[in-house]
Amino acid sequence: MYGDTERIRGLARTMRDQGSCVRVEAARVLALAQATPWEGLAADAMRLRVRSQAAALQRTASLADDAALALERHAAEVDRLKALIAAIERKALALVAAARERLAGLVGVAGEVAGGLVDGLVDGLVDAVAPDPIDQLLARFVPPPSGHRDWLTVELPGLS
Repeated sequence: MYGDTERIRGLARTMRDQGSCVRVEAARVLALAQATPWEGLAADAMRLRVRSQAAALQRTASLADDAALALERHAAEVDRLKALIAAIERKALALVAAARERLAGLVGVAGEVAGGLVDGLVDGLVDAVAPDPIDQLLARFVPPPSGHRDWLTVELPGLS
């Protein structure tokens, strides 16, 4: 899934160009064989052999085109997945940041800070300032590295 899609597309262009070059060369060799003034059984055999080889070169050129198309499809899929990873990452980090912000607000109300999270309630506070368990879960989330494929399997409350 990873890769420099511009380089992948560059390789696809190279494959397509090579296919074109092979086609041109096949046509050139075939034209030369057909234009040879040589006559006789050996000349006919040579022309038949050149036609056969030119057809094989045309098939090779088609395979190069197929490879170029496959590389272009792969690059498009890599770009799609990279965009999906980035979208999931942005949304997940926004959810985590919002949860941490809400919890930090509770810390101010409670007056007890423990590593940025509320450990418990200060004596005498009502249950209304109790931290949301989902916010606590989000606040503990350890994200994969930015852009990593593991973002595709992240499951968090509020992340769909």
